[in-house]
Amino acid sequence: MPLVLITGCSSGIGRALADAFKQAGYDVWATARKPEDVALLAAAGFTAVQLDVNDGPALMQLSERISQQTGGLDVLINNAGYGAMGPLLDGGVPAMQRQFETNVFSIVGVTRALFPVLRRSKGLVVNIGSVSGVLVTPFAGAYCASKAAVHALSDALRMELAPFGIRVMEVQPGAIASSFAKNAGHEAEQLISEQSPWFPLRDGIRARAKASQDKPTPASEFAAGLLRAVQRDQPPRMIRLGNGSRALPLLATLLPKGLLESTLMKRFGLRGQL
Repeated sequence: MPLVLITGCSSGIGRALADAFKQAGYDVWATARKPEDVALLAAAGFTAVQLDVNDGPALMQLSERISQQTGGLDVLINNAGYGAMGPLLDGGVPAMQRQFETNVFSIVGVTRALFPVLRRSKGLVVNIGSVSGVLVTPFAGAYCASKAAVHALSDALRMELAPFGIRVMEVQPGAIASSFAKNAGHEAEQLISEQSPWFPLRDGIRARAKASQDKPTPASEFAAGLLRAVQRDQPPRMIRLGNGSRALPLLATLLPKGLLESTLMKRFGLRGQL
């Protein structure tokens, strides 16, 4: 039975992936940070693991546990992440550091810790990026930058892991039905303050936080598409799934930069002077 480990399985994409792989006959190790989420995953029949993806010692313990219990890891899905929304200068460096720790640094940390068991199985690493790494929008600068970094890291890892028989696939989802928008909205509300120069534009900030749920693709449909890609004899280097996942990068490529920026500024209320 092939083994897949998926991070960030408390809800949304992560939970849908866990369900899809379990139904396909995989031994699914599903991780989450909160004990109550871990309990729900265990009750659903997964090997549930409480894990903070930025906890180095916990990652090493997990790798050792996999090595002792199963020997190898066939698929690692780096899914844990969140969206920090709001003006870049309001959040500042601390907000960017938190965003990159979870969305970017953890990919390196998790993959590095699990490298021995991936090497043993000549496994596949799947990194969940976003079309936001290609089409950059206002009020999501830290998030977009983190997903652009996921793209670069995936390309580098693909080349560096190839000699060990480990493959790397990047996924760029579009709008997927999940709790992402709710969590992003919560993040944005923490920054929206009357002291902010962007306070008059708060409706645009809120609109960006909700944009990921514009006609979203069901998470189960996304998970089924990703499962099919993983099961190919030659998994693709990059795959785009979900509403907008093809159209938005195409716009970023074809539209003149000035027109694209003007369109996005109008969409999120950035026209005019403050």
